[in-house]
Amino acid sequence: MENNMYWGMNERTYCTVIHLSQLASIIAPGLGLILPIVMWVVNKDQSERINQHGRVTANWILSLVVYSIICTVLAFVLIGFIGFAILGLLNLIFAIVAAMKANNDELWVYPLSITFFKS
Repeated sequence: MENNMYWGMNERTYCTVIHLSQLASIIAPGLGLILPIVMWVVNKDQSERINQHGRVTANWILSLVVYSIICTVLAFVLIGFIGFAILGLLNLIFAIVAAMKANNDELWVYPLSITFFKS
């Protein structure tokens, strides 16, 4: 592992925080969509590991947006509300699992993620 610092963090910690930063929406709505993508884009050219973790996180975030649009349409027949609850729970679980894997220096591809950004 390199000794480079990214926003005051080593590479492994930075990759872990990319995944956990999705949960920032709990504090400020929308921040969990923007922060991980900004963290990825700012440092993706300095580290292949950051590029990989950012890419899988961005794919999941964009997938969540697509699934949320579908749930919004389905909310008119009430089933969309259940979909939103499931998406919220999956996002919480997936972010924690991905962060734990990143902390162990592993790349975890989010299940149900649509591949918008290829490796």
